[in-house]
Amino acid sequence: MRKTLVLILIVLGSALLLSACGKSGADDPAKTVEAYWKALVAQDSAQLSNLSCAAFEADAQNTLESFKSVAVTLNDMACTTTSTSGNAASVTCKGTIVASYGAENMTINLADFSYSAEKEGGEWRMCGTE
Repeated sequence: MRKTLVLILIVLGSALLLSACGKSGADDPAKTVEAYWKALVAQDSAQLSNLSCAAFEADAQNTLESFKSVAVTLNDMACTTTSTSGNAASVTCKGTIVASYGAENMTINLADFSYSAEKEGGEWRMCGTE
């Protein structure tokens, strides 16, 4: 079971590399990345799709499916836009996601990655990790 969760985390990191922001943070890439994480933890498939760039949407949905069998919480999350260039932005976050299954907890530190956001259709969308 632990190997499965580690694999899920690897997929999550890879998936983040491909995504960007949406309606929740139309003018702020960091707000979009925050909304993405909240949608993932809330298991809100429609919102997750809205917040993901087209190239990342399938990966985001696969990651969501992998979290459906565990209890997931989001703790002390805050994201900051570190740079923007045209329709691309880099975002860093702090906080953790804790995935609990049975007596085991796995903690994902959001600060371990930088996140990529891109403007699609005039809105920022999450596109994965950098």
